Amino acid sequence: MTSSFSGTAEAEAYLRESRRWGRWGPSDERGAANLITPAKRAAAAALVRSGRAVSLARPFDPAGGRDTLAVSTFERGGGGGCVDELALHCHGPGATHLDALCHVWGADGMWNGRDPAAEIDATGVRHGTLGAWRDGLLTRGVLLDLPRLRGEPYVTQDRPVHGAELTAAAAAQGVRVEPGDALLIHSGREEYERQVGVWSADPSVRPGLESSCLRYFHDTDCAALLWDMGDVRPNEHGLPFPVHAAVFAYGMAVVDAALLEPLARACQEEGRWDFLLTMNPLDIVGATGCLVNPVAVF
Repeated sequence: MTSSFSGTAEAEAYLRESRRWGRWGPSDERGAANLITPAKRAAAAALVRSGRAVSLARPFDPAGGRDTLAVSTFERGGGGGCVDELALHCHGPGATHLDALCHVWGADGMWNGRDPAAEIDATGVRHGTLGAWRDGLLTRGVLLDLPRLRGEPYVTQDRPVHGAELTAAAAAQGVRVEPGDALLIHSGREEYERQVGVWSADPSVRPGLESSCLRYFHDTDCAALLWDMGDVRPNEHGLPFPVHAAVFAYGMAVVDAALLEPLARACQEEGRWDFLLTMNPLDIVGATGCLVNPVAVF
């Protein structure tokens, strides 16, 4: 399957032409979350039937590396307690985390055209932070299962996911991605790691999604993306963010390193590919993201 873009220039031009800047006003910080209306939330809540709940977060072990956890105890009367001090790098490939709209930007700026030099300093970010989503991201979730579509255990680096495959997966599963939905893309990371090795072992070479997937995001008007892999590396167009561009171009909430194998199994067992999805990020002033535990409810 070939890319829907002929080269870097066409991909960059498409991003500029299709971006949602100004759609909700020049000062907007919620981005595509504006598509999650009260009616959308109510309709998503109505999808709950069996009550089965599935966490999409990977267990997070802060031991070693850039992440640290220190636990201290104290005594009080005949009892006591313990407290934590946690330092973490929340954008790591092993941690399920939510990217705020300020996390990445392109040549023309951050979400809504903001200048990163004016919005960011060492103390934090002033526009497009997590606080815009402090009321939660609760909407209809739709899982597209690429290993199921391909009849293969996982996506490989030499065969990244293209936008046309997302259309094909939705058709094969009999489901439609609608405005305001959260799109979840299962690429088989768990099986890849069982058979090949750690997905993120080489930061320059990783299986994942190709930039033509941006067309699908734009055409379906989805509000959020959750995936188990990520941008394919290297990408054929040389773009700095071939799919993460959805953050600054479309204002989409992106959850990296989601755990989607249990969800794919649950969808098969429940006989459906849509469900209520809940995400409740922390309101950390000035932050570019946070660890998150998305939960799908059937």
